[in-house]
Amino acid sequence: MSIKARKILVTCALPYANGPIHIGHMLEHIQADIWVRYQRMRGHEVWFISSDDAHGTAVMLRAKNLGISETQLIKNTQKEHTIDFMNFNISYDNYHNTHSVENLFLIRKIFFSLCNKKLLNKKKIVQFYDNQEKMFLPDRFVKGTCPVCYAENQYGDTCEVCSSIYEPIDLINSISVISGTPPILKETEHLYFDLPSFADMLNKWIYSGVLEKTVINKTEEWLKLGLKKWCISRDAPYFGFKIPNFLNKYFYVWLDAPIGYISAFKNLCLKNKNVNFNEFWDKNAKSELYHFIGKDIIYFHTLFWPSILEASDFRKPNGIFVHGYLTMNGLKLSKSRNFLITASDWLKYFDSDSLRYYYASKLTNNVNDIEMNLDDFMYKINNDIVNKLVNLASRSASFIHKYFNGYLSDKLDDYNLYQSFVDTNKKIENFFENREFSLIIKSSMKLLDVANQYINEKKPWTIQKKIEKNNNLHMICTMGINLFRIIMTFLKPILPALSKKTELFLISNLIWNDIHKPLLSHKITDFPRLYERISADQILKLFNLFK
Repeated sequence: MSIKARKILVTCALPYANGPIHIGHMLEHIQADIWVRYQRMRGHEVWFISSDDAHGTAVMLRAKNLGISETQLIKNTQKEHTIDFMNFNISYDNYHNTHSVENLFLIRKIFFSLCNKKLLNKKKIVQFYDNQEKMFLPDRFVKGTCPVCYAENQYGDTCEVCSSIYEPIDLINSISVISGTPPILKETEHLYFDLPSFADMLNKWIYSGVLEKTVINKTEEWLKLGLKKWCISRDAPYFGFKIPNFLNKYFYVWLDAPIGYISAFKNLCLKNKNVNFNEFWDKNAKSELYHFIGKDIIYFHTLFWPSILEASDFRKPNGIFVHGYLTMNGLKLSKSRNFLITASDWLKYFDSDSLRYYYASKLTNNVNDIEMNLDDFMYKINNDIVNKLVNLASRSASFIHKYFNGYLSDKLDDYNLYQSFVDTNKKIENFFENREFSLIIKSSMKLLDVANQYINEKKPWTIQKKIEKNNNLHMICTMGINLFRIIMTFLKPILPALSKKTELFLISNLIWNDIHKPLLSHKITDFPRLYERISADQILKLFNLFK
């Protein structure tokens, strides 16, 4: 049965342009890519975009340390990030950066809209100032003890332990990240957005189906505490876009970064004239918009961002999909804390599908953290992909080529069994739609157990000893290949590299709506090496690199 095609725009949070992509970043991009690939397989029109977050003090200081301009750093980093995403088969339609003409145009348009609606006002405040470096300190360049849960070594905007939001001056025992000295307080003037005026809208919007229950609960807490006006400006020296008519002030990175979602899509529309900008960003757009983000930026996406969109007459997202942190030994992987494995380092030892599969085996639609255990990783890849999945195809293909010239039979041995595999598609579809990827893996492994048990019970290796070209042998092995094909179709969004090899082997594309039609009287190629086993030596080399 055909389904009505949807128009969907999907975004990932913007990686900072001050360093490499690591496997913690890759968790989100893989999660989103799996969902996007599934939606495309179902025939929907899907546009998948992201962008480098190119502004802020971190980019300015990184460029200074490297002795290059900020624009050169952005150019270099965007190229590196794009290569990393390509190597992990992240299927972006456009990957842009926020230091762009599109983003400048949009942030000014939004700024003047906020001004016209009298949603901005200036206010004098005291702020942390690094007297040694002669600069005001942005939130992420102050560290100290959280004023709520007293966790140490937390940044000046949000606590990674309790998720509390606070002002930098609320931190206990504050230290400048730049100079390592205690900052002083100094008066300055900033521009504030009237966030509290959107409280009623937000209290309705969060219950519109856009958020998962745990995210609603957290957002409710913030709303009950009362919203405060939001500072959208930063003092020079700073790298970013200057605020019109406000001397030496720049737009705060958390204002222009999410606008990067819109500007990246605008840039795509300029490249592809068949894509209609208003169809996806107009206030009354009927298309769908989904943001994939980490739990550390819930506050910005469930309070600030929808309010800015509402104020500037853009549409709001249909869903904000939030994941937890990637941890190793219970610690969050973090570029700023130098606790990471880069994406490029990962590929020195393992292929991209291995990480995609491992993440999928652990990903759900909640915000629980995902623990990376390298022993568990090796077991899952070797047991699930090599021993179960690839072995099912290998056992059947060898007989097909040895005795039947590479042709599948014109009949299946057990149509009822085949149909039972086909009938699982509704359950798998529901899991994909709701981002319950771990349940897809579990269901696929159950199917593989049934398929391999079928081969074990039929014992094709004993049949071929008695009658070399036995008709039963032909149908049994054809059955094995077709069961493998169904499972690989289900796993195609998760394992794109293995899927390409499988399609070459089967001389047939893995198409979702074709699984009800078995491959019969069809030629396949000689069985290739579809996947390599992971060794303990590979694990040890990566572990030593990580340490």
